[in-house]
Amino acid sequence: MKSVTENNQAFWYDEQLLKEPVEKAFDAEYWQQAGKVIGSAAGRGTTWFVQTETVAAALRHYRRGGLFGKLVADSYWFSGWENTRCYQELQLLKALREAGVNVPKPLAARAIRTGFTYRADLLSEKIANARDLVAILTEAPLGAEMYKKIGQQIRKMHDAQVNHTDLNIHNILIDDQQQVWIIDFDKCYQQPGDSWKQGNLERLQRSFVKEVGKRDISWQQNDWQPLLEGYQSKS
Repeated sequence: MKSVTENNQAFWYDEQLLKEPVEKAFDAEYWQQAGKVIGSAAGRGTTWFVQTETVAAALRHYRRGGLFGKLVADSYWFSGWENTRCYQELQLLKALREAGVNVPKPLAARAIRTGFTYRADLLSEKIANARDLVAILTEAPLGAEMYKKIGQQIRKMHDAQVNHTDLNIHNILIDDQQQVWIIDFDKCYQQPGDSWKQGNLERLQRSFVKEVGKRDISWQQNDWQPLLEGYQSKS
């Protein structure tokens, strides 16, 4: 991963995956003018899906949520380049992939410092032909074997000592090859010990229950058991 710091900006990028100029890679207009925008998704902000020379990628600008986010939309306190959210997420994705967890490839990150604060962006792989569990379960239930696969991926993530602080069913994808992926590692981190892992699982279970009430997804409490079996099998 190459690192460049200049003019109150820092870039980190994989030279094998990002062939485009890194200074332009975080500008949506650059991709639009090149005719390389292949889609978008709305959340706290717009995530742009772009076709790079090597892979399809997701371009995300870091934004705050909640009430504070309405006051300070996208600025964060600067305490060093390696403490920026984009750098932290980039490194975490790299570590997870090295541990064999199905997460997006990190392509590049950028932080721009202005006085005591910074803004940040991340460019990561777009998982091809994948949908999140909410979209899938809105249409049909999943079988026990798929729930076991989900549990196995979470176990791999936990074996890498990564605490996913927002583990919910929007952040778990299944692709057209029936592979399970985990996404969105902003504000997540590696943590020693095991005491926090049960909290991750309980958060995920609550998200299933929440979406049953909100969107009437096809999920029942007994679907949780095969997920736990996959988690406990470690294979």
